[in-house]
Amino acid sequence: MASVNVERRTRRWQQQRWILDSIIRTVGPEWDQGRIESRSKTGGPAAEGDYKAAARRMRKFDDIHREFASAARKRESKARDFERQGRGVAARESYMAAAMLWASACWPVFEEGEQLLGYEERMNACYAKFIKFAPHPIQRVEIPFGNGKFLPAYLHLPRKPEKGEKFPTVFYCGGMDGSKENMVSLYGDRFIERGFAVLAIDGPGQAEAVSRGIYFSPENWEKCANAVYAFLSKQPAIDIGKLVIRGSSFGSFWGTVAAATLGGKVKGYVTTGLCQEPGAWQIFNMASPTFKVRFMFMSGYDDEDEFDRFCKKIDLTPYMPKIRCPYAVITGENEQLSPLEYTEKLFEQLKVPKRMVVFEGANHSVTGAPSAENGEDRNTMLADWLLDRVNGKPAKSERVWIDSAGRAHAEPFAKPKRPAARKGRRQ
Repeated sequence: MASVNVERRTRRWQQQRWILDSIIRTVGPEWDQGRIESRSKTGGPAAEGDYKAAARRMRKFDDIHREFASAARKRESKARDFERQGRGVAARESYMAAAMLWASACWPVFEEGEQLLGYEERMNACYAKFIKFAPHPIQRVEIPFGNGKFLPAYLHLPRKPEKGEKFPTVFYCGGMDGSKENMVSLYGDRFIERGFAVLAIDGPGQAEAVSRGIYFSPENWEKCANAVYAFLSKQPAIDIGKLVIRGSSFGSFWGTVAAATLGGKVKGYVTTGLCQEPGAWQIFNMASPTFKVRFMFMSGYDDEDEFDRFCKKIDLTPYMPKIRCPYAVITGENEQLSPLEYTEKLFEQLKVPKRMVVFEGANHSVTGAPSAENGEDRNTMLADWLLDRVNGKPAKSERVWIDSAGRAHAEPFAKPKRPAARKGRRQ
C-alpha cells in the first residue's frame, strides 16, 4: 500500500482508484495498453511465461509490484542455479527475465523509499549478471549530468568491434512507463541485427534516474541530449557522425527535445506512439489515472495544482523549427493519449523531410486493430527507416495510411487527409 501522500496526490486517483481495481480484477493488468505483452517479448522465452503467470495473480493495483517482485525472485533463483551448473544460455535468459521483472515491479511504486531502492538494487544486480552471459557486448555506463549526478544507461554494441571499427548509434528515448532494461531485446533486436549500437538510457524523470533526484523537465532533457552526445563522442566504437534518435510514447516528446537540441548532429528521428499534445491534457485527464500520479513523481511534484501549472511547459512548439534531421512518427488512428491534430500542427512547423504513418483503427501502442496485425511490423519499419538515414538515402516527405488489410497508401505530405483509396472503400 502506498503512503497517504501518494494516495492523495491527484483528485482522479482518489476518485477512480476503486474503479481501476475493479477493472484489473475483470480484465487484468493490461487495462489500458500492452505492458505485459511488450515487455515479455523483449525479455525472451523465459520472461514470457513469467509475465503471463504474474499477470494472472494480479487482482488489484497493489498486486502489480508484489507479483512482479515474487516472479523476479523465483526467476533470479533459477538463474543462479543455471549459473552454478555452467548452463550459460539458460542463465542468460533467466537473468534477463529477472531484471525485466524487477524493473516492472518498480513501475507501480510512485514514491522514493526502501521498497523502490530494493527493487532497483535487484534489477541492477540481475542485469549485471545478464551482461556476463549476453549474446552481444553490453556496458553499464554512467553519463555525467552535472552537480555530481549521473544518468544510468546501457551501451549495447552489435558485436565486438574489429580494430578501428565504429557503429552507427541509436539514442533510445523510452516512455514514461518503461526503463533502460526493456529497450533492447534479448534476441533478434531490430537495431542490433542491423548493425546499430544502442544507448538505452534512463533520462530525466525515467525509472532509476528519479531515485537519483533527476526529474523530468524540458530543460533537463536538453541537458540530457548534450550530455549523451558528449559521452558518445568519446566512445571508440561509436560513429558519432551517424547518430539517430528513437522515441517511444512520451519519448515522442523528450526525443523531439533531444533532436532539436542537437540539431544537425542527428541523422534522423522516429517515434512510435504519441505524447505531443501541448500541456498533455488528454493523457493526464482522460486516460488512466496512473499516468498523472506517476508523472508527478517523475517531475518531483506532490501538489497537483503546482503540477498543472508546470504542465504548460510540456509544449514542443518552440522545438520543432530547430529540428534539422528527417522526422517521422508511427502511430494509430485512435491514438488515445495525444490527439493526432496536435502532431499535425507540429508537422506544419517542420522544414525537413517528414513522414507520418497512421495505422487504421490502432491505438497508442499501434496495436488492437487489423491494420496492425496485417500491416508491416512497426519496429521493423522504423529500424529500416533509420538505417536508410545513416546510409545516406534521401528521406521522402510523405503521409502513409495503413488500412485494415495491411495495405500501405502513401502520398506526398501536404494538408492532413486520408488516401482516396480508403474513402472509396466506404462507398
